[in-house]
Formats: sequence, structure tokens, C-alpha cells
Amino acid sequence: MPLAPPLLHLLWEFTVCKISLKKAKNVSRICSDYDIIIAADTLVFLDGRPISKPESPEDAAAMLRELSGRRHTVFTGVALLKDGRQTTWAERTDVYFREMSDSEIIEYVNTGEPMDKAGAYGAQGRGAVFIERIEGDFFNVMGLPLCRLATTLREFGVSK
Repeated sequence: MPLAPPLLHLLWEFTVCKISLKKAKNVSRICSDYDIIIAADTLVFLDGRPISKPESPEDAAAMLRELSGRRHTVFTGVALLKDGRQTTWAERTDVYFREMSDSEIIEYVNTGEPMDKAGAYGAQGRGAVFIERIEGDFFNVMGLPLCRLATTLREFGVSK
């Protein structure tokens, strides 16, 4: 029996938070106690399954064909470490793609932009033209939810 969407969302949030915290703790080994460490990890989900970074141009094109004309969900987990304190959280954004032609997909893949991005697109780059609308934080789709990060930094006593 598949997990219900709310349970899946909790699992995805837990996953991206766990990965971001692991990244932050790895970096903390080479930092001083006074450093502020921010780590993030972003995953794209379609139909309840993660879509990672493409392994080849053909893989990127296949991912984009799947996303074409559909909604997918982006979760970013963020970890913040400062002065012995730590916090993690996850941000969720739903992204709606317009229908894309095969020639548009191939042209985009040939730019090389999709190759290092989860979901095979960059919302901040040429991939932006495929996005019909976004529900949530645009910067989350880019990989770092800035508004919530700024709020959390203030809570940790960082104002500039």
C-alpha cells in the first residue's frame, strides 16, 4: 500500500533535512566554533518518486518529457549551525511546467544547463521559460529558501 501524500511529504522533509544536517556537520569539522554554517539539499519529486540529477543528456531529456505539462514538488532541507546551536527545516514549493515540444527539450538539453540539476532544469536559468507558475518560494526551487533563512538567521542573532 503506497504512503498517503501527507506521510510522503513528511518523509521527504525528513530526508532533505537529514542530508543538509549531515553536510553542515561535515563542514563544521573544519570551522571554528564562531562560524555560521549553512547547508542545503534540494530534491524534486514527481508522482511520489524522487527525480535526481540526470546521468546523461538522454536522461535529462527523458526527465523533462515527464515534467512537461505537469506539476512537481521541490523540497529543500536547510541546516544552520552557530555557537553550538543547530536547526533544520524543509521548504516545499509546487512547480507547474507548461507543455514542451521535443525540439524545445532537445535544444535546452544541448545547452548543458540541465546536467547538474535535480529535475534536469534550472529555474534561475534557461529552464525558467518552462515554468508556468510556482506555488511557494521561488528561491526554494533554486535550492535555498532565502526568506526563511533570513528569518532563522535573525533568530540566531545574525542581523547582517
